[in-house]
Amino acid sequence: MTTPGPPRPRRPRPGAVRAVRVARPGAPKPATPAMLRLGSPRPRLRLIGLGLTLVMLAFGVRLIQVQAVGAATYAEQAALNRYVTVPLAAQRGDITDRNGTALATTVDSYDITADPLLFTEQETGVDDAPEQAAALLAPILGRDQDELADLLDDADSRYAVLARQQTPQTWRQIQDLRSNLSEQAAKGTGTQVLGGVFAEENSKRVYPNEELAAAVLGFVNSEGQGGGGLEAQYDERLSGEDGTITYAQSGGRRVPTAGEDEQPAVPGTDMELTLDRDIQWAAQDAITEQVEESEADGGYVVVQDTTTGEILALASAPGYDPNDMAATDAEGLGNPALEDAFELGSTSKVITMAAVLEEEAATPDTHVTVPNRLPRADRNFADHADHPTLHLTLAGVLAQSSNIGTILAAEELGDTQPEANEVLHSYLRAFGFGQPTGLGFPGETPGILAAPEDWDASQQYTIPFGQGLSVNAVQAASVYSTIANGGERVTPTLVRGTSGPDGQYEPAPEPERTRVVSEDTAHQLTEMLETVVASPDGTGSAAQIPGYRVAGKTGTANRVDPESGRYEGYTPSFAGFAPADDPRVTVYCVVQNPTAGGYTGSGVCGPIFNEVMRFSLAALQVPPTGEEFSGLPVTFDPDA
Repeated sequence: MTTPGPPRPRRPRPGAVRAVRVARPGAPKPATPAMLRLGSPRPRLRLIGLGLTLVMLAFGVRLIQVQAVGAATYAEQAALNRYVTVPLAAQRGDITDRNGTALATTVDSYDITADPLLFTEQETGVDDAPEQAAALLAPILGRDQDELADLLDDADSRYAVLARQQTPQTWRQIQDLRSNLSEQAAKGTGTQVLGGVFAEENSKRVYPNEELAAAVLGFVNSEGQGGGGLEAQYDERLSGEDGTITYAQSGGRRVPTAGEDEQPAVPGTDMELTLDRDIQWAAQDAITEQVEESEADGGYVVVQDTTTGEILALASAPGYDPNDMAATDAEGLGNPALEDAFELGSTSKVITMAAVLEEEAATPDTHVTVPNRLPRADRNFADHADHPTLHLTLAGVLAQSSNIGTILAAEELGDTQPEANEVLHSYLRAFGFGQPTGLGFPGETPGILAAPEDWDASQQYTIPFGQGLSVNAVQAASVYSTIANGGERVTPTLVRGTSGPDGQYEPAPEPERTRVVSEDTAHQLTEMLETVVASPDGTGSAAQIPGYRVAGKTGTANRVDPESGRYEGYTPSFAGFAPADDPRVTVYCVVQNPTAGGYTGSGVCGPIFNEVMRFSLAALQVPPTGEEFSGLPVTFDPDA
């Protein structure tokens, strides 16, 4: 049995290096290495969890406050700052003449508005935003800088109108300026102070014919309301009904995706007048030229359809351009043909003759002996010129426009002077004096016609020949249209029809018709008026028109000065109709206080009547007269 020997040491592998530990004498034995132990994560997690809990709790509380407790308040504030409500202006109705030609219409424009809340320091970051914005806008809008600043510096308001009816070019200029300010604000070199300026699409009233019929049409003021004439009279119907629109805005700009709430506007009514633009132009041109040549205070021409009562022209001078109200004198904005009350003079004598004929107190060939002077009351009455005793027919009294002959004829209306006054007054009223014309025009005067018992000693003799009472031009024209229409008065009209928003045309109501004198009386009066024009002894030869029979009457009245209340200057006039054998058109002309050239009705207004009547007959294509008429006898032989 072999005894095992000690173990043999391992041989190192080739290339291996074996570490040999050499214990130094007295050195301690090396310690055995301990294991690493990680700290507990629970405290950190608890801390983080607590922090997140507090944050979420804060968010939750705030969310509950916003969504539940203060929801209504915050929603209201959000809507207040985000949504704006602005009016939508209705399209104003057009006004045309009888043939559809535009006399007043509308074009696109903008009302420049602002939200004053967007000009506060809180919104703009500067404390003088209203002043800065006003300084930029004033030269563009042509408004006072301080006034604009006051409008913008009103935090309690959400809507301010800075300027109305501005052109698209004006709004584009403001937009460009606002864009430049936005770019400067983005670069930090400026402040956007025009973010609260807006533009509302609107319309601007335009009168294509400028001064033509301005006194009839009137004008629209800066607030978009009718300020005179038919624009004021029918403002409610022409203006329509405005609407509203509510939309979201941000930074002064509309948010297109946020929706909107719109109440549409209802357009105004279109109105067709009885006026004929061409006849209106002829009348206005003629009276304007005569007023200038005569250096007169003013004048007017009325053209009326004798059978329908429709006013074909209502012209006055001087006029104004309603497109440029800034250059217009406020005193010239009315319609003098309806607003001026004046004594019409001898053109009124036809009413006295109508009363005498209708009451059968005389006939056209009744003999009237006319002295040079007629003592009545406290004075001696005279004609326009001294003359020997005249032997005139009643037709001759009218043809030569004798005041004395007219007084004598009027005295035959009653057994006493008071009775005669009563009868004449009733005819003056029946012909439309002392009462409105029926047009309802703003500022129209009914004239002055005292009750017969109030006529003083002078009036009871002057009223028969047209002094001591006053009328407007349309009232005077209506007298001649009544005679031309066979003695039936047709209430004058200016509106022919209307078209509503639905486009449906509605003709105007039929005018009122009133029998004033019989057809026989009207026929006799027509022949007497023809004698005024056709007879060599008549005063109206200037009205003769080749091919047409013309009936007319001159007038030259003493004029009452509106400032002093005294008689000063003259009021020449001419009234008539044609063709006399088949009447179609009445023309009445008046010139107030001519100071250069003549002053008689025949010399001043006769040519205007002739010019306007010729044009009207041609424009309406009225055929020439059939049979000529040389006139009635004017004088008589006292020895025959």
